[in-house]
Amino acid sequence: MGFRFASLGSGSRGNATLVEAGSTCVLLDCGFAAREFICRCERLAFDPARLTGILVTHEHGDHMRGVGTVARRLGLPVWMSHGTWRAADFGAITDLRLFAGHGGGFDLGELHVTPVPVPHDAREPTQFIFDHGGVRLGILTDLGSITQRVVESFDGVDALLLECNHDLEMLRDGPYPPSLQARVGGRYGHLNNAQAADFLRRIDHHRLRHLVAGHLSEQNNSPELARRALAQVSSKLLGRLRLLIQDETSDWLAITP
Repeated sequence: MGFRFASLGSGSRGNATLVEAGSTCVLLDCGFAAREFICRCERLAFDPARLTGILVTHEHGDHMRGVGTVARRLGLPVWMSHGTWRAADFGAITDLRLFAGHGGGFDLGELHVTPVPVPHDAREPTQFIFDHGGVRLGILTDLGSITQRVVESFDGVDALLLECNHDLEMLRDGPYPPSLQARVGGRYGHLNNAQAADFLRRIDHHRLRHLVAGHLSEQNNSPELARRALAQVSSKLLGRLRLLIQDETSDWLAITP
C-alpha cells in the first residue's frame, strides 16, 4: 500500500485525519467522541484496528476530545508535545510518547514525522510534516500567523492540508462577539483565506498533487470564498484543490510517486 491521507472531518466541531504509509496508519487528532469517530471510520470503510498510533497537535477539544478514549479502547500509543500533555486531561494513557516541539523529527513506523511549532493560543501547539520515501505531506491548521519556520518547513511539500478558517469581512460582520472575533482573527488564532493564499505564494507549491482546504468556519467562511482566494495564487491549483466539510469524510488521497 502506498502513501495516502483522508479527513474524517475538519472544523470547529471536530477534527481527525488519517495518514497511511505502507503498514503504518496514524490518526492525527481525534476531536470526536469515540462513537462518532467509529461512525466516521465506517463511512470511509476504514477499520480502526489498523491504526498504529495517535498524534495530537494541541489540547483544544475539537482536536483532542476522543484521544484518550480511542487510545485506551484500541491500545494505541499517543504522541504529543510536553506542553499539550500538561495542558489538558487526557485520562490514563498507557503508552505516552512526549516530544519537544523544537526537538526535531522522529520515526513512526514507515513515516518520518517532523513537528513544526506554530503560533496558536495553546500550550505547545505543533503541526506536522509526514515523509515517506522522500514524498512529503504537510498538515497546517490552527495558527494565527505564518512564521519563517513554517514557510521553510512546508516549502516544496507534495500534498498539503491548509487551514482556510475565515473570511475577514464575514468574521467582522458575523455573529461572534468582539472578544471572540479578536481571538479568532488574531496572531494566535486561525488563518483567514487571504493569509492561506499568501502562504501558498511564499512556498514552492508547484509539486502539490493535492491542496486540501480545511478547518473552514461554518459561521465566518464559505467554500466559494476559500476557493476563490486560493485560485488567485494560481489557476493551476484549481484542479488539485479540495475543500473539507465538517460533517463529511473525504476520500483517500494518494500521494505515492
